[in-house]
Amino acid sequence: MAEPQQDPISSLFSEFSTRLNEIEEKQRLIKDRILLVGENLISTKEDYAKHEFEIKRQLKQISSEISYLKQLMSRVVNEMPNLAKKSELEILERQAQIFQPLELARIKDVKDIVKEEINKQKK
Repeated sequence: MAEPQQDPISSLFSEFSTRLNEIEEKQRLIKDRILLVGENLISTKEDYAKHEFEIKRQLKQISSEISYLKQLMSRVVNEMPNLAKKSELEILERQAQIFQPLELARIKDVKDIVKEEINKQKK
């Protein structure tokens, strides 16, 4: 009679052992998944940190460019009163057309022309 009682007990132990092994396997799988999720989380955090650093660098660059453009614009605005107006340029253009400096002869040119004429008359 002792043997039939051991069979149910050994089958219980066997079933308990099997279930324990299954639970341990599930626990290992969950542990592996948690480690994988942790690695992915760390990797994602590093990617976001790199991306954040790049955005901050670009923001600083854009900020310095905007500052430079503001300074340039203020210089341009300050120089505006010093520039000539269109009407003033038209007056200067008309005066230049009246004067026609390209048609004036230099003293050297006149001397050369006189020498050429004298040489022609000698021949």
